[in-house]
Amino acid sequence: MKNIFLNLKRFDIPTSIGGVNNVGYREDYGKTITSFIDNLDGFNFVIFFQESNLLPSLEVANKTRIGCQGVHYDDVEQGHNFGAFTTFRTAKSMTAIGVTDTIIGHCEERKHLNYIMSLGGNNGDINVILNQEIKMATKEKMNVLYCIGETSDEQDNKYEVLKRQIEVGLKDVDLKYIKIAYEPVWAIGPGKTPPDKEYIQDIARYIKSLVNVEVVYGGGLKVENAKMIASIPELDGGLIALTRFGKDFGFYLEDFKEIVDTYKEGL
Repeated sequence: MKNIFLNLKRFDIPTSIGGVNNVGYREDYGKTITSFIDNLDGFNFVIFFQESNLLPSLEVANKTRIGCQGVHYDDVEQGHNFGAFTTFRTAKSMTAIGVTDTIIGHCEERKHLNYIMSLGGNNGDINVILNQEIKMATKEKMNVLYCIGETSDEQDNKYEVLKRQIEVGLKDVDLKYIKIAYEPVWAIGPGKTPPDKEYIQDIARYIKSLVNVEVVYGGGLKVENAKMIASIPELDGGLIALTRFGKDFGFYLEDFKEIVDTYKEGL
């Protein structure tokens, strides 16, 4: 079964105050999610939300799964740690409200962790931290979309970078809960040239030579590349975020449906 992941990380901010949420807020989420899943029969479909939108989304979830934007590397433990992990989102706190999935290692999280480490002059491996987050999630039987990918500075040794992200990030992890999203970080953003089919296929093959998990394209599934992504046999789906760039930058339901329909045409 193919996977369609939808990352609505910006959906906590409506367009009226500078965000990209033009679909509706809280009370409209039931209708929004229903319109998503009506177009996705036969797919494994997961939507990743910010905390402010998790509860209203969970109330109407039936054919889809709801994910959160990462989990903390520690959690409560009976007789050891009672929390409360102020400012952090733990795996147990998410599963307690019904969240089943999480995204870990997204390029924005990696950028944040690298920045935090740099403040102390520390050149430690952030994949160790991500590994702890993944372990906390899988311990609670959460499904993890683990994002890996090379930056522009890392392209010359991309295989070594990806190998370390996999070997360290997934060390001693139960792989039945894991899917990998390949993010070519160097190609993400307006005006950047995305990788071609040969590049993506080569990377997908390489990832699968290292670890036996499903791999999706995390660089942005769009109308322009949906057929191509669907035609790569080594890929098991894609991750959608923004659907439109330029002056009307944002996420649009009609674009989402067009992306999925175009992807189906390429299978």
